[in-house]
Amino acid sequence: MDQHKRMRLTPQQHRELWDRWKAGESLSDIGRALGRVRSGIHQWLASRGGIAPPARRRSPRSLSIAEREAISRGLSIGQSIRRIAADLARAPSTVSREVKRHGGRQAYRAHRADRRAWDRALRPKRCALRLNSELRRVVASKLCLDWSPEQISAWLKIRYPDEPGMRVSHETIYRSLFVQARGVLKKELLRHLRSKRIMRKSKLARAEAQVRGRIAEALTIRQRPAEAEDRAVPGHWEGDLLCGTNGSQIVTLVERQSRFAMLIKIPNREADTVAAALSRHIRKLPASLKRSLTWDRGLEMAKHPQFTVATNVKVYFCDPQSPWQRGSNENTNGLLRQYFPKGTDLSHHSQAELNRVALRLNQRPRETLGFETPAARLRASVASIP
Repeated sequence: MDQHKRMRLTPQQHRELWDRWKAGESLSDIGRALGRVRSGIHQWLASRGGIAPPARRRSPRSLSIAEREAISRGLSIGQSIRRIAADLARAPSTVSREVKRHGGRQAYRAHRADRRAWDRALRPKRCALRLNSELRRVVASKLCLDWSPEQISAWLKIRYPDEPGMRVSHETIYRSLFVQARGVLKKELLRHLRSKRIMRKSKLARAEAQVRGRIAEALTIRQRPAEAEDRAVPGHWEGDLLCGTNGSQIVTLVERQSRFAMLIKIPNREADTVAAALSRHIRKLPASLKRSLTWDRGLEMAKHPQFTVATNVKVYFCDPQSPWQRGSNENTNGLLRQYFPKGTDLSHHSQAELNRVALRLNQRPRETLGFETPAARLRASVASIP
């Protein structure tokens, strides 16, 4: 499936995407919520500079749907244009143009006229930098000197106190840089910004990142026992969520020594839900297979203390943006895409179906195990424990 099709969003999803982005959520979290891949979300946001389009509002000078319905009623009973205009407290010329523009007295329909007027009003407003080439040249020259948009905007007010046309807000400069579709300032000028960003980020993004990076009472992967690192004994697991469309997901667990996989159905990715589902499955394991669990920084594991109390299994968290620290789990998630391709709604699969897929995977020979199966390796490992 190509990227364009993956990112075909409904108007409601558009609003949700921008709301989540402005709330500081990560690209991965937004993708999971909308059932889209992270790269698709990034491409969509980057193409718009990370700046949400302004909400459309009807001009107070425009005719409203109620006024158009009044015009339609007046025409249907044979009222004159001047009489209709007087009832609406509008100029006769305004009503006359409205009727002529939308089919004349015989074909005028209020809702069709309103919809056409709304669509026709969707025209991009040309910004000050596009309208004034001299202003555009000055702004570009100052950006090349590594001036910030705030410095440029303030300097213009001082340098051209009597020329309003030579002023521009710092926000307009940022928008013209980030939203390249405007075609005003060249993309190369972005490298002169101190942040080197290519799109606008929410003020809440840093706070969100800090929350993700500091899950309460989190143990880091560096605190994990050495036996887990060298795969010396069984019972150390890696976990993650495999995501599908419509916000669906399943929990994937992989035992580090044997690469034995377990799949767990969950209705949502809320922390309470994930902790409870993990606890139910881990408690069924023998004690020798309940040693540790390694997870990424996703907030779905924010309730890890409750999970540890219920199972006596400590959870260790990877460094941010370090998927290789859960290499076995990442590899297994890739193998699972054979059964759950991207674009699949995972909520349609029952736990029994997930168990069958896990069994199929665990009975496949693995090169990393010398072509032994994960199931056979796990049995042998458990049997060797005194």
